[in-house]
Parts: sequence; structure tokens; C-alpha cells
Amino acid sequence: MNTQEFQIQVLPVKDKLFRLAFRMTGNALEAEDLVQEVFLKVWNGRMELESVQNIEAWCMRIAKNLAIDRLRSKHWQTRTDEEPIIVETHEASPYTITEQQDTLEHIRQIMHQLPEKHRQVMELRDIEELSYEEICEVLSMTMAQVKTNLHRARQAVREALIKLNVSKN
Repeated sequence: MNTQEFQIQVLPVKDKLFRLAFRMTGNALEAEDLVQEVFLKVWNGRMELESVQNIEAWCMRIAKNLAIDRLRSKHWQTRTDEEPIIVETHEASPYTITEQQDTLEHIRQIMHQLPEKHRQVMELRDIEELSYEEICEVLSMTMAQVKTNLHRARQAVREALIKLNVSKN
């Protein structure tokens, strides 16, 4: 792989790598460092890329493993002061916008409480929009495990939102 191929095949996944690293570390600077480290690993291992079927999934797996290694080495604890999710809309009323932001914040909090595998699968599928096959490759899981974890994660989020809405009324 030469630099032009690297720019065409690897650099476009930069944003997805950053989002994954940021969700795992909770720190933008550390996420940027992880992305750079992924690019270095990919560049240094570019001779192996001919055998890689899905470069994006391979990069995501490297990012996930690097983030886990860093978290383990620092005895990292979960952060709760993540940046809020902002929903942009042109037609919604301020009330609707506030409701949507509250719902997204509740979903983020619920997802944060899910077991690690459930949360990872749900983030990769529903936020990053990876295919099931890519998730299998990134997380080293079978298709059945991915589908089971995703189903259980979605079910837990759904049940928690229903409980939340019932308690509001």
C-alpha cells in the first residue's frame, strides 16, 4: 500500500475511529491520540493489508483494542460529564427540541449502564451503522453473539424508556 491508497482507503474512517475512541475513553484528546496510533499501526502493517477483506472493520478493531489497553493500564473509571447530544431541527418547537434532547440524554445514560458487550454492539450498529459482519470482525464475536447482544441491548433500552415514561405520567 502506498500513501495514495492509504489516503483513499484508511483516512476516510478517521471520524468513525474518533467517535469509537471518544465513547470508550470519554476524552477527546485521548481519542485523537488513539486515532493517530491506529493510523501508525495500519501504516506500519500496510504489507498485511492485502489479506484484510474489510479495512474499516480492521481499523475499528485496532482502535477498540488500543482503547481497552489504555483503559486497563490507567485503571480508568467511567466519566459522566460527556458532551450533551444536540438535536438540530428547523421546524420543531422549543418544547419538542427539549423533549428530544431529554430523550437522547436518557438513552445515552441507559446505554452507559448496559453491559460492555451490549453497549459496544449497539453503538457500532445503531450509531456507527456498521454491518453485522463488520461488528463480528471488530468485536471478535460470532453473528449469533452480535445479534443476541444487540437484541438484549435494544430491549433493555426500550424497557428503561417505558419505565421512565410511565413514571413521568
